[in-house]
Amino acid sequence: MLLASLQLLAGFALLMFGGEFLVRGAVRIAAKMGMSQLLVGLTIVSLGTSSPELAASLQASLSGSPGLALGNIAGSNIANLLLILGVAALILPLKVPRGTLWRDGGIGVAAVLALLAAGHLGGLSRFAGAILLAALAAYLVTAYRKEMRGNNHSAAFDMAAAASEFDPALSPKAESKGTLLVPIVMVVLSLGLIILGGKLLVDSAVLIAQDFGVSDATIGLTVVALGTSMPELVTSIIAASRKEGEIVLGNVLGSNIYNLLFIGGITGAIAPTVIPDSILRFDLWLVLAASLAVMLFAYTGGRLNRWEGSALLGAYLAYIAMTVGLFPT
Repeated sequence: MLLASLQLLAGFALLMFGGEFLVRGAVRIAAKMGMSQLLVGLTIVSLGTSSPELAASLQASLSGSPGLALGNIAGSNIANLLLILGVAALILPLKVPRGTLWRDGGIGVAAVLALLAAGHLGGLSRFAGAILLAALAAYLVTAYRKEMRGNNHSAAFDMAAAASEFDPALSPKAESKGTLLVPIVMVVLSLGLIILGGKLLVDSAVLIAQDFGVSDATIGLTVVALGTSMPELVTSIIAASRKEGEIVLGNVLGSNIYNLLFIGGITGAIAPTVIPDSILRFDLWLVLAASLAVMLFAYTGGRLNRWEGSALLGAYLAYIAMTVGLFPT
């Protein structure tokens, strides 16, 4: 048990370090190639910061643990909506631009419905994965065009901004001097760290689930999802403490969109898997309900206040207690 726990922590550490250095290297390569700061932020930074969740879900699906793979996706979104927004709203009531809320929040709701539909139509197949990836591509193209026209920031843009506030080296304005050799080596090595970290994480999570006599889905929804959501929690706390509520909300909404469309799409395209009945019948519906609740809270008064943040945080604690069996469902 102790060895599995240490292996789990090592897996998380490798995923976090690998993900950060992947983005750093990729941003420097993009800058050398002349990509615009906006395009780098919307694509490389946002996609790269989702690499820990991607590695965990993809490795779990390849290893024959669909509960862990889909539990990580659903659990990360639940943590984003209930835990992260709850904590951030307690620090600072979050002002919410309604255009951003309806556009990006609505896309998140549509993505949950798409995953539910895939689950009822046979699972996360290659076709379903391709549809999710196509939807993400359409979203990014639309977001890029709106940013170029000077409209409200998209959630993907705010997600990249939150990451660069946590680590300035992740900014699209990162130094682009020097040769391409160093960033290329960074990318290659970071990919190795991510692959190894994903394997350690999944293998240890399965062992822990067996030791506790719980399902892979339970570990995916709780321990793995919470661990891979730590970067979003840290960046959101930093943004909230700096009174940048729009970035907090955009970071959460952007992360949810990427979890569902990017991670779900890649997982389906590379390692098709079923969606476990428990996640299909309850957890994905909770993601949908939490998304709608956040939109309702933010719509009434144009902000998430501390009382609403407390309600979200309380709901997350109750969900974790119920998921791990502290009280009956």
